[in-house]
Amino acid sequence: MVEVLRDIIARNRAGEVIAVPSVCSAHPDVLRASLGLAKRLGQPVVIEATSNQVNQDGGYMGMTPADFVAYVHGFADEVGTDRHAIIFGGDHLGTQAWRDQAAEAAMEKAKVLVADYVAAGFEKIHLDCSEGCAGEAAQLTDEITADRSAVLAKISAKQADDLLFVVGTEVPPPGGARLDEDGVFPPTDPNAARDTLAAHEATFGSLASNIGGLVVQPGVEFSPTAVHHMPVDRDPHILAALSDRPTICLEAHSTDYQVDAVYPRLAELGFAFQKVGPALTFSYREALYALDQIRSDAGQLEAAMEQEMLRQPKYWQGHYSGSPEELREQRHSGLADRIRYYWPTQGAQDAVAALLEDCGNGLSDAQLSNVFDDKTLERAENLCGAQARRLIDAHIELALEPYFFLETP
Repeated sequence: MVEVLRDIIARNRAGEVIAVPSVCSAHPDVLRASLGLAKRLGQPVVIEATSNQVNQDGGYMGMTPADFVAYVHGFADEVGTDRHAIIFGGDHLGTQAWRDQAAEAAMEKAKVLVADYVAAGFEKIHLDCSEGCAGEAAQLTDEITADRSAVLAKISAKQADDLLFVVGTEVPPPGGARLDEDGVFPPTDPNAARDTLAAHEATFGSLASNIGGLVVQPGVEFSPTAVHHMPVDRDPHILAALSDRPTICLEAHSTDYQVDAVYPRLAELGFAFQKVGPALTFSYREALYALDQIRSDAGQLEAAMEQEMLRQPKYWQGHYSGSPEELREQRHSGLADRIRYYWPTQGAQDAVAALLEDCGNGLSDAQLSNVFDDKTLERAENLCGAQARRLIDAHIELALEPYFFLETP
């Protein structure tokens, strides 16, 4: 499926307003809804896994790359999507998951990581060794990053004949990104983007022709409590870094929660790859909590999730701050959506199953209109399955749909 991505890149670089969404989520409802929407639209979609989420040690999802591919294929079969039409992407593949180790040890783990990803069928490979390991600076130079990424690129190429490499990173410098004088996140400087690409091309050798994407910061970001919207009338001119590279596009991360007009605008600016993740599980949580308010004993699911998050606070502590009341609010509805790490727990799964059983198919229009907007209700009417499941899928679809720039049939 690499040829599909290369076609999108070529058309984007030729001036067409086109991009492909990359869904970075392992949540079953998000995967099912995303694959179902892409199928109905007849549009490609990339399904991505991150090195922390899926790796040879299991990651926090308890899955190897091969496990993840089989997992996604199961949802494809459920919604009737051709397995061969799915493009798999690996995100931030490198030393990230083992940064607490010395660089040499972390690189040995990263070599196994990329080999396993490619062997499993991942074709869009984002190589990112920009963050330092034990004893190193938090952010490494382009030269060190490129040297390490080149090692991983060569190992990847031994597993498959044709891969599309993505290089670069949107990770902010030590201390975090800072708002500019206009109150927005500053985009990557075109010269810095050019230097990053040149460093990778120099170390990749003959594999430089497989580089198809460059990750940069276009000025989109969100915090736990606020979305920093990209001004649609601003051109950061990052595409100038690729002026003589017609086979390479820009890739944007953290595009979640932007207004609809931002996504085609990003495509106009050369961002043919646009990643989304937390916004989709956020919509999933919104739908569940809406249903939770309808049941006779309202709030059971929210109470169960609060118990799970307090029992294992490691996934949200360090990401949220404030008073006890503010922390509770962020745990449940923070835009960082750290609650997504708790849906796989047994307590959460049992609570969701109980909610769906309570809802059944007997919710009245009056009940639903109190907690869902008209768009979700109308979309759900045209989907298949049990009533509650259709509402959940509809709410997720509406969060993903703007990335396709078109109306659904």
